[in-house]
Amino acid sequence: MSLQERLVFLIGSPRSGSTLTARMLGAHPAVFAPPETHLLTPLAHLGFYANVEKAPYDPIITRQAAHELVRALPGGEADYVTAMRACSDAIYERLLAASGRTLLLEKTPAYALVLPFLAKLYPDAKYLVLTRHPLAVWSSYVESFFDGDAVAAHANNPILERYVPAIARFLREQPVPILHIRYETLVREPEAEMRRVCAFLGVDFEPGMVEYGREGQPQPTVAAGLGDPITVAKEQRPTTKSVAKWATEMADAPGHLEQARAILERLDDADLESWGHPRAAILEQLDAVTPSGARKRRPWNRYALERRLLVALRRNIHQNAFGRLVKRVRFVCDVLLR
Repeated sequence: MSLQERLVFLIGSPRSGSTLTARMLGAHPAVFAPPETHLLTPLAHLGFYANVEKAPYDPIITRQAAHELVRALPGGEADYVTAMRACSDAIYERLLAASGRTLLLEKTPAYALVLPFLAKLYPDAKYLVLTRHPLAVWSSYVESFFDGDAVAAHANNPILERYVPAIARFLREQPVPILHIRYETLVREPEAEMRRVCAFLGVDFEPGMVEYGREGQPQPTVAAGLGDPITVAKEQRPTTKSVAKWATEMADAPGHLEQARAILERLDDADLESWGHPRAAILEQLDAVTPSGARKRRPWNRYALERRLLVALRRNIHQNAFGRLVKRVRFVCDVLLR
């Protein structure tokens, strides 16, 4: 089996259930699920396929040089892709060798934004594409990272407008071997879904993939990354508790329903259909949400305290005195460490 055939890419937006899915897959004795590597996104932005706006080098000159370089290669783009693949292959091979497992699971949400590059790089790998109700993704992002401040969340990262079109196009075009997983089906029928995934990957189903947190079961190899939900590590198996949670969160948050409708207006019907949640169904669910008129009090714990402190400190940081102080301290640190 070639290295490409041993690679499994889990494609999904942030807050789509990818941590849970990776934890289930990592409980299989054949699957190694390391933390998010973010290995391939920088390679995709070296100038030939995509560019960056800010870097310690000149991105404009670099982009021009990359195209001239590829034109000078005997095999052109094919030679360039081979060179990029050699870089990541060296790392993947060592990860697999050290793990003793057969398959390597790559779970990095940002890969969903460089899918054309990824498909060129690893056309023979297997791709699991995970989608979740768009408003559940959005609500989880707002609540988890911005303490319910949907305006700040959207200003920071309009994830639905970025991820839905990219993943939907990938699902429609199917340039590589793809298995589409719906989060809602996964948590309702975990064994059936994991059997389907195992058949796609060419491995036998293991009951421990569903009962991944129970005592005596093989422990998943996946490690927690930044932004991973803390509840997944506490659960013993998938639950449906979060399937309809978004509706409750929006009912308790004034203005969120209007914002949700505005976001949906910017999404394409075909993309939502490919995602597995047609516009008509989402709007019907939105119409059924009755605003409570008052925001519920949130529990206090270490995680919540960290998130709220981060939101409070980041608010208007580019205009207020605290932001100016932070920039001054960063300048001093840069001078001292250069």
